[in-house]
Amino acid sequence: RQMDQQDLPALVRMLQAWAAELGFAQLGISDLELDTAGAHLRQWLARGFHGDMAYMERHGSKRWRPQELVPQTLRVVSVRMNYWPEHLTRPPAHVNAPEHAYVSRYALGRDYHKLMRRRLQKLCERLAEHIGDFGYRCFVDSAPVLEKAIAEKAGLGWIGKHSNLVHPRAGSYFFLGEIYTDLALPLSDAPIEDHCGRCTRCIDVCPTQAIVGPYQVDARRCISYLTIEHHGSIPESLRPLMGNHVYGCDDCQTVCPWNRFSVRTPEEDFWPRHALDASTLLALFAWTPQQFERRTEGSAIRRIGYQRWRRNLAVALGNAPVPHADIDRALSEADREDQLVAEHIDWAIAQRSFRATATNN
Repeated sequence: RQMDQQDLPALVRMLQAWAAELGFAQLGISDLELDTAGAHLRQWLARGFHGDMAYMERHGSKRWRPQELVPQTLRVVSVRMNYWPEHLTRPPAHVNAPEHAYVSRYALGRDYHKLMRRRLQKLCERLAEHIGDFGYRCFVDSAPVLEKAIAEKAGLGWIGKHSNLVHPRAGSYFFLGEIYTDLALPLSDAPIEDHCGRCTRCIDVCPTQAIVGPYQVDARRCISYLTIEHHGSIPESLRPLMGNHVYGCDDCQTVCPWNRFSVRTPEEDFWPRHALDASTLLALFAWTPQQFERRTEGSAIRRIGYQRWRRNLAVALGNAPVPHADIDRALSEADREDQLVAEHIDWAIAQRSFRATATNN
């Protein structure tokens, strides 16, 4: 699309102002050169680190060549939106309360996908009102897009050793979204330099040692993958290491020194619902299928379904403190109709019995 080059910097400034009005913390512009990130992805796939996420192998070069995914694309507009709820403490209280369930902070409130897509759509519509029709397509973790590599090029942060994007004045507790566009917008300033230095806190703290090296995560060992992406039986060797995590894991972010600068979100949709930030394992394990459907409406948790939710809780209950008569009773009386859930309940009972015997001896 041909536009007056002198108008483009002012257009970007307007976009950034409009984005801020819509709740985005930052907006940057990147080009389409992602071959280095594409090579990194291919190496990661070749090592099998994606586990059951077969979709990561699909679409080929469309992931690192945006113009193949959306023809006529010239630039990518990248945005980030903070999600840490205003009233939550850091580090989370779950550290000293293993009988409580830990849900990743990003999933405590409403699902961010729809909210951010609507905001991106509004941003594009406002731009169209100003300059006329133009080509664009919005993404929020909804297509083969290398969002972190794009955000890094757009100046929104650097990819840390835990593979999350980190900003020196905002930490890593934020969501990303993209707009592929045919507008030849000016590129953002040079990407932010990697400031991880010699720090290895994220690598050292990972309960399952999923960060197998700097910038290398084996998803097959990652608690977020095991509790969300993985559909089947959780490997027994990893279950005791999962602690009380029932949906996702923030441990590598919790210890990151840069998160002392993280910015709390004013978005009430991201604030905890149904006391998910302070619920006991027993309280969540007692949810019926109907309660699960009702209380996860509009939540990212809904995607794993009731069976996997119970599977995750059973593992966490197996790791909960012993002795605890209420937990032992809940497990022994639990419904075993679903084979996957029953397997993990039986493991939890055996695990607790073994630990109780070891404690007594």
